[in-house]
Amino acid sequence: MPINATQKITLKLVVAAIGMFVFAVFVMPPLYDVFCELTGIGGKTKGQYEGAAVAVDAEREIKIQFVATNNGAMPWEFSPLDYQVRVHPGEKTAVEFYAKNPTSRDMVAQAVPNITPNNAAEFFHKTECFCFNKQELKAGEETNMGLVFIVDPELPASVTTITLSYTLFDVTEATESAVATTN
Repeated sequence: MPINATQKITLKLVVAAIGMFVFAVFVMPPLYDVFCELTGIGGKTKGQYEGAAVAVDAEREIKIQFVATNNGAMPWEFSPLDYQVRVHPGEKTAVEFYAKNPTSRDMVAQAVPNITPNNAAEFFHKTECFCFNKQELKAGEETNMGLVFIVDPELPASVTTITLSYTLFDVTEATESAVATTN
């Protein structure tokens, strides 16, 4: 049975849509990470900081602001317990973020951080962060998630305020798929 012109166009559109989805979900994030690492833009923070202790600069104070947002498909309640703190560079500081899964199903989330101004990212060191791991909450469960950080005393003097924002993504299906393929 030959394929007519309408079916050919429909098939091409379906293939194009699948291609765009695969590109956006699987190809774009690693390319973005490489781009940000090479150029130093984008406010991407590094992984867990394991550097040596640094002297506290008691003469200087930096305002740290916290922002929490959900990706459009993420139904969780997510917010910082403190929206801002003032710290001295070199001082280890602990804060917490609140998360609640209000749905009737167990879910897994991943928080993706971003720092502004962009030039502050290399001076903001997280020693502990909920963003290092996926966060699993059962239906109706709530929790406080910790973040411990140090602002490097080498932070440029022109930076007096740093905003750390997290976007929370639903990774339940991806996590379930990964578990299913390893079994």
